[in-house]
Amino acid sequence: MRDSLIILLHGVGSNGGDLMHLGDIWREMLPGAVLAAPDAPFASDAGRGHQWFSVAGVTAQNRGGRVVAARPAFDATLRDVIDGHGFSQAPGRVALAGFSQGGIMALDALASGRWPLAVVALSARLATPEPLAPAAGSAVLLVHGEDDRIIPARESQAAAERLERAGVDTELFIEPGLDHTISPEGAMKAADFLARRLGTQAHA
Repeated sequence: MRDSLIILLHGVGSNGGDLMHLGDIWREMLPGAVLAAPDAPFASDAGRGHQWFSVAGVTAQNRGGRVVAARPAFDATLRDVIDGHGFSQAPGRVALAGFSQGGIMALDALASGRWPLAVVALSARLATPEPLAPAAGSAVLLVHGEDDRIIPARESQAAAERLERAGVDTELFIEPGLDHTISPEGAMKAADFLARRLGTQAHA
């Protein structure tokens, strides 16, 4: 029987299947975990793939409002996955791992206190409006490429500061020379974090 659930959340213009290569790596390293990668609920503005919220005309000023507006559909997607895998009575055994826009939504779920869990945010930013209200015991790993040209690494650095001030157990890994992608080293660090937080054994 599987003892935990890790939900992979893709970036804008993509789909759940695009992250399953990461799931394949983690499935070997975290044999006690179920991995699921749902599609975001909205069609992408780009005409292919899916998105958690629209990025058309998005700015630093309106991004937080878009994230808040996306919460009902995002939460419904999570509930469907959690219920479908039999973890509705064990929220502490569920973790989120999101890339780019998926990471933005994962961080918002934790920072707003809606999901008391562990989060891995890869190449993301914290767009949640203040005040943050994470649940006690929340933990996050922020992984970012130093040379990310889509979402600068300083966004994860700023997120780490905000989350630490709000009482979240925060880990930050900035990888030199990496652009807006997931590296093998980043994937390994994420697997180690998830194993520690979910109480499972990671196998290299």
